[in-house]
Amino acid sequence: MDPLPAVSGAPAEDAATRAAPLLRGSGKTEYSAYIEFARDDWARLRSNTPLTLAEDDLTALRGVTEQVSMQDVVDVYLPLSRLLNLHFRSARSLSGVKDEFLGRLVGSRPYVIGVAGSVAVGKSTFARVLQALLARWPDHPRVSLITTDGFLHPNRVLLERGLMKRKGFPESYDRRRMVEFLADTKAGKRRVEAPVYSHRSYDIVPGEAEVVEEPDILIFEGLNVLQTGTVDPGRTRTPSVIVSDFFDFSIYVDADEAHIERWYIDRFLLLQRTVFSNPQSYFHHYKDLPPDEAVAVAREIWSSINLLNLRENILPTRERANVVLRKRADHTVGEVWLREI
Repeated sequence: MDPLPAVSGAPAEDAATRAAPLLRGSGKTEYSAYIEFARDDWARLRSNTPLTLAEDDLTALRGVTEQVSMQDVVDVYLPLSRLLNLHFRSARSLSGVKDEFLGRLVGSRPYVIGVAGSVAVGKSTFARVLQALLARWPDHPRVSLITTDGFLHPNRVLLERGLMKRKGFPESYDRRRMVEFLADTKAGKRRVEAPVYSHRSYDIVPGEAEVVEEPDILIFEGLNVLQTGTVDPGRTRTPSVIVSDFFDFSIYVDADEAHIERWYIDRFLLLQRTVFSNPQSYFHHYKDLPPDEAVAVAREIWSSINLLNLRENILPTRERANVVLRKRADHTVGEVWLREI
């Protein structure tokens, strides 16, 4: 049962009509056309999509500093879930057309959703809530979620290459392995394994793997999943195959830099009181920092690493996303941009 009533008011097509096309991004180029929806207009596009999450479900899915509410689910996630379901069914139908043309058995290939955005912007919580909602649709119950953290090079490799302070930058990932994972998944391979990353040890866990088995939908979440350029040392040619080639749909979680910085510092201070107190934590040496010093350390890490990565590598990929979710200072989504071209 849907504990909240369907959003009433103007029909969905009226909301879309009122939302004017918007040219967004650096320089507002002609190649970046979006329709911009205010939150209320986007919420009307929910139509009759049922609410299938309970408050207890949402509590289990929230991040350490994320305050996603049930109203956020109703206003933002349910219209997006409806859009994705429509897109999923169309993609599956188109795949069947190709199989028929080629004279092969109709297959069931995974629908892949890429989720991008800055450190601390709330990608992980967003992806978990989206996974839970999509898994409750009757026509795609198997929804897997993989983060790109597992595809980071192990610390020993990053140390050898002098990249420890550029962890999270495009060159710190094993992109070949990432592409192979997505290619195998998209091809319908029965069992595909992804490496496992430990945020406690700040490293890849040797000998462990996360298994993905024939999902209907795969959500692939990470900082640089929409990246296109050449980043590997010694390479001058753009790769012929990139991660986003395997995406059927892509979403960018966005916010002002000042808001993300504050969220990053808040998260650092919370982790200092919790995870960092574990002697096995890579950041255990930060556990006893006085509050002022802890804030200063968090701000330095943010500005010298994460902000740099955001400006150089992550934000420039925003205009490649099908949907951009613009968050306000309180973590709630205030605007949704839907790509038209």
